Amino acid sequence: VALKRMLNFNVPPVKNSAGEPVWKVLIYDRFGQDIISPLLSVKELRDMGITLHLLLHSDRDAIPDVPAVYFVMPTEENIDRMCQDLRNQLYESYYLNFISAISRSKLEDIANAAIGANAVTQVAKVFDQYLNFITLEDDMFVLCNQNKELVSYRAINRPDITDTEMETIMDTIVDSLFCFFVTLGAIPIIRCSRGTAAEMVAVKLDKKLRENLRDARNSLFTGDTLGAGQFSFQRPLLVLVDRNIDLATPLHHTWTYQALVHDVLDFHLNRVNLEESAGTESTPAGARPKKKNKKSYDLTTSDKFWQKHKGSPFPEVAESVQQELESYRAQEDEVKRLKSIMGIEGEDEGAISMLSDNTAKLTSAVSSLPELLEKKRLIDLHTNVATAVLEHIKSRKLDVYFEYEEKIMSKSTLDKSLLDMISDPDAGTPEDKMRLFLIYYISSAQAPSEIDLEQYKKALMDAGCNLAPLSYIKQWKAFTKMASAPTSYGNATPKPLGLFSRVMNTGSQFVMEGVKNLVLKQQNLPVTRILDNLMEMKSNPETDDYRYFDPKMLRGSDSSVPRNKNPFQEAIVFVVGGGNYIEYQNLIDYIK
Repeated sequence: VALKRMLNFNVPPVKNSAGEPVWKVLIYDRFGQDIISPLLSVKELRDMGITLHLLLHSDRDAIPDVPAVYFVMPTEENIDRMCQDLRNQLYESYYLNFISAISRSKLEDIANAAIGANAVTQVAKVFDQYLNFITLEDDMFVLCNQNKELVSYRAINRPDITDTEMETIMDTIVDSLFCFFVTLGAIPIIRCSRGTAAEMVAVKLDKKLRENLRDARNSLFTGDTLGAGQFSFQRPLLVLVDRNIDLATPLHHTWTYQALVHDVLDFHLNRVNLEESAGTESTPAGARPKKKNKKSYDLTTSDKFWQKHKGSPFPEVAESVQQELESYRAQEDEVKRLKSIMGIEGEDEGAISMLSDNTAKLTSAVSSLPELLEKKRLIDLHTNVATAVLEHIKSRKLDVYFEYEEKIMSKSTLDKSLLDMISDPDAGTPEDKMRLFLIYYISSAQAPSEIDLEQYKKALMDAGCNLAPLSYIKQWKAFTKMASAPTSYGNATPKPLGLFSRVMNTGSQFVMEGVKNLVLKQQNLPVTRILDNLMEMKSNPETDDYRYFDPKMLRGSDSSVPRNKNPFQEAIVFVVGGGNYIEYQNLIDYIK
């Protein structure tokens, strides 16, 4: 909604205004591109009058009779380039939108350039949009995609980090979270764990929200903000969780569709890039090997299959793709059959509609063609994506890893030794083995003895693993001998349903032989449990000493005693150091 409003020169788009939209160009930087691309397709942009969208730092020709909407970060080089555009009189008028708030001094730079270029009247509007976050789903956002390593787990937990670096990272995170709440139009109640990076974020965010509220004249949370009226009177709860409370889950191999795509394929900002396997025909000797085709697919909220199955266990997904394909073939045959009966195979739809009404059936079949083609496109897309995932599962035995790790995390008895898994040359990449061992190391109540550890290390090295992560986790574990027992992951292990069912064995696209048909049992991961305690106001040693911030309270009374005794209706969970799709899915299942 906020983006559409911005593209409409910062006035809310009118629903049914007839007539053409105003044609305009959109100029963005990489940050702006990342924010817009998961939300608006090129077609949607065109519907809003955007004829051309260009990167700020590309060579752009002057289009003197068209307004330009800019959507960029207020960085030094962006501002210089905008000033240059003004001097070169590239466009008819300029609507400058900053992703994050611009400083006074930089604003003056633009003003000076505008005066110098005699373009003051052409700068129509300057807006801080507070949109410095990327929305990937209706219920999920990330901070950034460019320079995401700057706010990553590693950046925050580097042993050699300086205080100033840490401040910068925290400010970056807080800026994005602040933007998120401005866009939402709500002031949260903040809870966080003590003594962690999450606490630093909470303190800074509380301060920033407070300062904004105190300046009543310019507060971003009053008046006709977008969010006003979207929410109930109840305020949302913001739970800031530190990644260090649970390092096993992000290392865990997974079994649901979206999380697998993210784990094994190249999946960023809802787009998956696949290398198509080159054809099987042999290249003549001496010829250059065929280049692999790269194809990219967008997995969006409008993709019904994706929405329905992104949280399903993989075997179920494969089965559903197959069913969709069969129902599509049946429909396709029906259309062909009707057409041939009536002897109008080659005719166009116009000729069909002129025939008498016993053709009503055919007309409806033909009118549903676009829908059928879209269905076919989605089936092909998911056949390709699921096949790519399946190749990884089979070549790396990911089903075995997933099941084995679940057993480790739920303290069940293991059916084969960890050493065998690590030394099995056919099971997994060195990284898979390292992930498995780290989960074992993190989850074990007693660290393995030095003798055992040496044995494991040797096996890992023989398998080609880099042992650096292990030394980090060793220090981490010694350091976080937290006052609490190791995190518990419940005690539900996945149940194998025997190998794949009948559907899979009869002419399926997917050759599932030997892949275990594992079904998940619902259990809450640590992040979900923390949320549950805090939303439902349950007393629990895990969360009882979480700090409590209410930016609306005048005095910054830091009580861990919540004022609000009622359970919350809405919550936002943010993991400092990075959440992941496993936790996202777990939260969604918890809500259901």
